[in-house]
Amino acid sequence: MRHLKIEKAADGYATLTLDNADETMNVVSDAFIADMEEATKLLREDVSVKGVILTSAKKAFMAGADLKQLVRGYGRLSVKEAFAFSQRATAMHRAMEQSGKPWVAVINGLALGGGFELALACHHRILVDDAKAVVGLPEVTVGLLPGSGGTQRLLRIAGVKVASDLLLSGRSVAPAEALKLGIVDEVVPAADATDRARAWLGTAPDPVKPWDVKGAVPPQKRGMTVPEDSMAYMMGAGAIAGKSGYNLPAPLAILSTIFEGAQLPFDKALSVESKYFARLLTDPVARNIIRTTFISKQAAEKGARRPAGVPKSEVKKVGVLGAGMMGAGIAYVSANAGIEVILLDRDVQTAEHGKAYSQKVQAKLIEKGKLDQEKADALLARITPTDDFALLEGCDLIVEAVFEDTAIKAETTARAEAVIPSTAVFASNTSTLPISQLAQASGRPDQFIGIHFFSPVDRMGLVEVIMGKQTSQKTLAKALDYIAQLRKTPIVVNDSRGFYTSRVFQTLIHEGGAMLEEGVPPAVIENAAKAIGMPVGPLALLDELTFDLPLKIVDQAIAEEGDRYLPPAGVPTLRKMRDQLGRSGRKSGGGFYDYPEGGKKHLWKGLAEHFPVRSDYDVEELKTRFLYAQAMETARCLEEGVLETPEDADLGALYGWGFPAWTGGTISYIDTVGLERFVREADRLAQAYGPRFAPSAWLRDKAASGVPFYADASEPVPAAPEPACAA
Repeated sequence: MRHLKIEKAADGYATLTLDNADETMNVVSDAFIADMEEATKLLREDVSVKGVILTSAKKAFMAGADLKQLVRGYGRLSVKEAFAFSQRATAMHRAMEQSGKPWVAVINGLALGGGFELALACHHRILVDDAKAVVGLPEVTVGLLPGSGGTQRLLRIAGVKVASDLLLSGRSVAPAEALKLGIVDEVVPAADATDRARAWLGTAPDPVKPWDVKGAVPPQKRGMTVPEDSMAYMMGAGAIAGKSGYNLPAPLAILSTIFEGAQLPFDKALSVESKYFARLLTDPVARNIIRTTFISKQAAEKGARRPAGVPKSEVKKVGVLGAGMMGAGIAYVSANAGIEVILLDRDVQTAEHGKAYSQKVQAKLIEKGKLDQEKADALLARITPTDDFALLEGCDLIVEAVFEDTAIKAETTARAEAVIPSTAVFASNTSTLPISQLAQASGRPDQFIGIHFFSPVDRMGLVEVIMGKQTSQKTLAKALDYIAQLRKTPIVVNDSRGFYTSRVFQTLIHEGGAMLEEGVPPAVIENAAKAIGMPVGPLALLDELTFDLPLKIVDQAIAEEGDRYLPPAGVPTLRKMRDQLGRSGRKSGGGFYDYPEGGKKHLWKGLAEHFPVRSDYDVEELKTRFLYAQAMETARCLEEGVLETPEDADLGALYGWGFPAWTGGTISYIDTVGLERFVREADRLAQAYGPRFAPSAWLRDKAASGVPFYADASEPVPAAPEPACAA
């Protein structure tokens, strides 16, 4: 057995140790299941074995299923094959609990997903008292549900209410709460765990689970009567629909699995679970979520875009120029990574104010018990607020985060380069100004790069790295090494107006503005965007941005490109709001929304007077427009070489501006729709609403080729079903 080890002791208790030979974590895979089947058979048939202690040789107990295997479910497995896969893992667990011998899990670290399902199949669970030893079933977060008995054991062990909460939220539970909820039986110091396991086995426990006792009744068996908590299920379904807009099939499948399974004998309930698991595994939503949020994200963080052959670098001292909201956040995450920070602004008082942001963030962490004062003080000591450029001497990297003005940035660049070492990288945190243009102020343009953080920096994990025309591969490698030190997720793009994330994000907000001009009620616009899974409606987003910023970008493009530039469709609405009605966003007192002091914001009642509404709108059409506007602009970014990989596109979409997770990202959305169908629908939208939806010759050729963006030559390309929100 490659992934397991059996050790028998004189007292008759065998220890089965999980130790994945191929990965740093124990994961559920075909190979692991085969090993477990063999081990369980050996232990069951060995008359000298009176009980089994299940534990791990690694720091974590088990991380769960091998998502690299599960991502291939869609298009590669039939529902019947996916059902059989789930049933095999289910049978593995049933063999443990029906072996006639008691099993005790010593959970020595994290146990999530399939790892916690394995522990639930044991007759007793001992969890070490360690904050990192969390347990849970997070499958809902990747579009799935537990597929080897997790839903049914959890609801029978902890009750429907607790099971529903844990399964639908996917949250992890620390030891104290796990004990309180009854999903583990003991929480003990790590040093005592094995002794406690032997002590429990020494009590000669009954190895028959309650649900296997003859005559056992399902938790909610009511015959022909309606279960008394049916109302809770109905309310739960409504809450799920309100949160995900019917775009995520996993939560509803989980609720159905709980409802049906609670009324059935255990083995039949397990078949119900496998049925729903198989449907989810063969659905594109799970594939999309797993591919982007796990596989692509992990690859990016491990250096997928880092140039080969460049020695690894480490930033020990960073200069952050500008102590405003962005600069203060960059200073905090850098100091938190152990880097010495010089936080520079026009005067010391302003720089001190920027440093105070770190203190504010830490105060909240200390209050929640997630940080101690000693570590907080050490972090603050690493930040030096100043107005003196001379202190930048010795910096490995500069991150400029001053006002979005080319002249100010040029002056700042020159003053910093006069002090910093010749080997230092200079990065601009701009979100709109072309990097190649900013690099003209540098005496070393090959060492100039864009590093675009997202606000708030301490909570947003994505960083957009922008290559200028002269940026070297060595500079790119150094920038990516710095982002790795910060434990953030990088995407790499090439220079362009708005780069990638800002450029595509604007299509969302301008589409909302265009809809308002067309007479679509503002509340319907906002709700249509939320219905596809956007976190905030476009009108609310515009209010937060203020109308000056998107209009400034448009005016700058008109000045530079003239008639070649096609202004976004929402521009007339923004100009009317700002220039005629004197409303330009939240900071100016109000925009599309009013912000009463001490009250909740609400849509401005004056909108109805200046943008008369009509009743012949189609909500499904609005949803499609939002999705297609963003997906089409992303495709243009790939065509123009702004983006080089679909993985960067999808990571940027999900983590940059909150494109719906169920799609996997803008490019995964196109692939899910199917290129040919996407082009056909885009042509219809272009005829109805304008050339912003028109597919290019490049995209038409790609559609004609039949090869998706995520092409895998070793696998057949599945025919995509009609996705949600597509006409």
